Amino acid sequence: MDLHHRFPALSDLKARARVRIPHFAWEYLDSATGDESTQVRNRAALDRVLFTPGALRGEPVADLTTRLMGRDHPVPWGIAPVGMSGLFWPDAERTLARLAGDLGIPYGLSTVAAQPPETVGGLARGQGWFQLYPPRAADIRADMLKRARNAGFGTLILTVDAPVASRRERQTRGGVTHPPQITPRTLTHILRTPAWALGTLRHGMPRLRFVESYTGAMGALPSTAHVGHLIRTAPDWDYLRTLRAEWDGPFVVKGVLDPADAVACRDEGVDAVWVSNHAGRQFAGAPASLDALGTVRAAVGPGYPLIFDGGIEGGLDVIRAIACGADFVMVGRAWHYGLAAAGAAGARHVHDILTADVVSNLGQLGVARIAEAAAHLWRPG
Repeated sequence: MDLHHRFPALSDLKARARVRIPHFAWEYLDSATGDESTQVRNRAALDRVLFTPGALRGEPVADLTTRLMGRDHPVPWGIAPVGMSGLFWPDAERTLARLAGDLGIPYGLSTVAAQPPETVGGLARGQGWFQLYPPRAADIRADMLKRARNAGFGTLILTVDAPVASRRERQTRGGVTHPPQITPRTLTHILRTPAWALGTLRHGMPRLRFVESYTGAMGALPSTAHVGHLIRTAPDWDYLRTLRAEWDGPFVVKGVLDPADAVACRDEGVDAVWVSNHAGRQFAGAPASLDALGTVRAAVGPGYPLIFDGGIEGGLDVIRAIACGADFVMVGRAWHYGLAAAGAAGARHVHDILTADVVSNLGQLGVARIAEAAAHLWRPG
């Protein structure tokens, strides 16, 4: 399959993925919460960022290498943690971890992934980041951290923008349950997606195996809640300080939009702040991630690492985010579009699309490095 001609853009992978993922799983992957307006704002904010192309700059040779938290990466993007990743495509967690290891980019595993850290960490070959949904009990937290560390995850992410379950009305309408249940309705969805069904037969119906090792297998729960909520807490600053003391590697706080919170994280010894509105999946009244990024950058200063997500749909969006203050960009849904469209090769094609798009747009600007694009931001008037 000639992926470059069949799927020249991430939108092409998305269109193909939609017909190969069961409807109930697609609605989980693709939806936001409420009226989904935050997701719309993410896209609109990125589209507002324009650049003035450079003229007579010769032929710059693109250099996409970047350094984040003391580590060099070949490109400034990675694979964001996505809950129940294996629901969207069979064995997604392990496939994407292998890809991250091959490419030398970060791979984020969620606490509520379909695979536990022990089956994934080694595949990422030192690139693993573990995303913690904070458990209430100190002994469970300590054991989770120990298991993640022993499995090879070197960076810890504390997610702070999901203190309660969001409603995600579209997800509910789509028939999502936790754990996934075979009903006449979902069976109809599955029969329409034979590749997904055969893969799921081989790998098993996805479950929250890591969390269930602390709670036991549970029956069906509401579509926006899962067994993780039985042990989870809404963290406060004391919780953050305790976690900082317990984790001996790079520590990232994800889900920060308030500049004052970002400054406080920096001052508490957090190694990087991740500016994110959870892809619009938690709060319909949140600003676009990109709109918050500039204010956070101004507050923390030029040298503090900022990670970004929120509506990335191509290489130009990566350039936009970095020009507006990010040091690194994490992408979540697109890798699953690639997997569903064309398997492991499709996921790698996501990386190829991003790379080609960034290089092409840097050429239009006449610069070699993404950081230089900020000098070309268009400011009308």
